[in-house]
Amino acid sequence: MLEKLTFKPNDMRNIRKTGIYAACLVIAGLVAGCNNSNQKSADNNASVPQAQSETSMNQTPATPSEAVVDGNTVTFGTHSYTVSGEFNNSYKVPTAFVTFTNFPSDYNEFEAVYNALLGKSIQGTAAMIPMAIELYARDAAVGERCFDLLCNSSATVSGIIRILKTKLVPVEHAPVNDPYIQRYMAAALLKGAKADNAYSPDMPYTVEMAASPNGVHNVTGGTDTFIYIIADGWDTRQRGVEIFQADGSDLYKVYNCPSCYTQCKNIKGTWGGLQ
Repeated sequence: MLEKLTFKPNDMRNIRKTGIYAACLVIAGLVAGCNNSNQKSADNNASVPQAQSETSMNQTPATPSEAVVDGNTVTFGTHSYTVSGEFNNSYKVPTAFVTFTNFPSDYNEFEAVYNALLGKSIQGTAAMIPMAIELYARDAAVGERCFDLLCNSSATVSGIIRILKTKLVPVEHAPVNDPYIQRYMAAALLKGAKADNAYSPDMPYTVEMAASPNGVHNVTGGTDTFIYIIADGWDTRQRGVEIFQADGSDLYKVYNCPSCYTQCKNIKGTWGGLQ
């Protein structure tokens, strides 16, 4: 172990004679070399790309930003969501739509577009059901937070999660090739997606909706509206959704939607995922 040496100005002549001065120069050079080596190593490590997670490979991240509303469209970074149409007495032909370029990248985006625009209409709120399902499949904790925001009660959320955690995530008694595991369930709710085309939806993504004959009801504390998501993933294309709006609130909530996460038709082919 090296000891710290203290030199007086008049001692330098003796230091040179004994060779200690030269040793000090060697030690200084070694220290500088180690510092340069460590810096190069850090620079090299910084240039090595990190491995992508399964979640990041399944989505196109939006540029971090706030939700910006322009008429009936909300954008978040590079992602956009548009609400159009309205509900009338057509129960089988879709008349209300939400079109979007990408699924939300994370909870922050989901919350932002819900509060800014989608949650302020019946069709916008209903269209966020497949978004929440897909986010749950990518990351269960994130997806559950999305359902907590989207749904009217914790009972609704727990009922949804109880099913999704067995249908979307392979486990020992239900491996990935088990037909009960349907990772593509969110896609089954999108326009153009069918079992026969490996649940490849039309682009941009569209959720098509129609009114339900169950109509609109005044209930304690608010209003219930019954609608259908029209989708080809099941033998019955009309997937019932109950939307609740509390008195005095400008936001809608999902009250019930069990037909949106029941067993759909088993896929034919290999699913390509969703952006």
